Amino acid sequence: MYLIIGGDQKEYGPITADELRQWIAEGRLNAQSRVKAESDAGWRPLSAFPEFANSLAAAPAPSAQQPPPLAPPADWLERDYHLDIGGCLSRGFDLLKSQFGVVFVAMLLFIVIEFLIAGLGAIPFIGPVFSLANLFIAGPLLGGVFYVFLQAIRRRPTHAGEVFMGFRRQFIQLFLGKLVSGLLAGLCMIPFIIVWLVLFFGLLAAHQARSSPLRPAELLALLPIAIPVFLICLVPTIYLQVRWVFTLPLIIDRQMDFWTAMKASWKMVGKHWWSVFALFLLIGLLNLAGFCVCCVGVLFTAPVGYGALMYAYETIFSESATRER
Repeated sequence: MYLIIGGDQKEYGPITADELRQWIAEGRLNAQSRVKAESDAGWRPLSAFPEFANSLAAAPAPSAQQPPPLAPPADWLERDYHLDIGGCLSRGFDLLKSQFGVVFVAMLLFIVIEFLIAGLGAIPFIGPVFSLANLFIAGPLLGGVFYVFLQAIRRRPTHAGEVFMGFRRQFIQLFLGKLVSGLLAGLCMIPFIIVWLVLFFGLLAAHQARSSPLRPAELLALLPIAIPVFLICLVPTIYLQVRWVFTLPLIIDRQMDFWTAMKASWKMVGKHWWSVFALFLLIGLLNLAGFCVCCVGVLFTAPVGYGALMYAYETIFSESATRER
């Protein structure tokens, strides 16, 4: 069994020799990585272990990108945490000020791309093509935004162009993470859709029987029935969205598959759901306020909100999270 010092200067392990060889193959470790066998008194570079010489020789060339983090300790998901909501928002604002050129441009790229796709999606005939394309784009693109913000928070070299990192790293998992969590949360709206369709087609059938046109005012008359059903369905939808809010950051940051990331987010957020929801709500209100300022204000409130969310991610999923006493 071996212990590892990661690129973040934190200790990982113990792990087996086979796991260590796998990490070398994945580019997580190199010849200079500090390693210690359980029987060793001190740390040594990985190149000093002859049993890993062949693995190091076959390892891929180092990438210019920051290597992905190592797997967390076994008790990682058993940790508890305290989420400072005001502190997350304050630090998100400080991040925008200190790393404006990176986080603002990254956020601008994301908003412009999504806005263009939404606009093209409204065009007859070709619109559905762009809407379908966005199913494949949204997850990896959002994952890239999270990547840039996490790199900026950790004071690692990054640039706004890395907002496209999700298309080079974990593309399929980011796509599935966004799609599956969105579909499962969206299933909660099925009762509302059924109620609305029953009301609409019932009203339409009545007008067809009388050969009279359907007036917009009659559709508005259905709202007092449909809106309560919508609000009831919205509650579990929001609950699920909050529980899975860190799925994409876990995929892009921890190199998890989408289902493992969904389970990890579900477990950790569930420990303090109301705190995460409060932050989620405040970020939404902040962006709403930014949108009300001639729509331009959201260009500044969105980076603050994403920064706050990633500071919450660091609090919840960091190995230094406080244990429940």
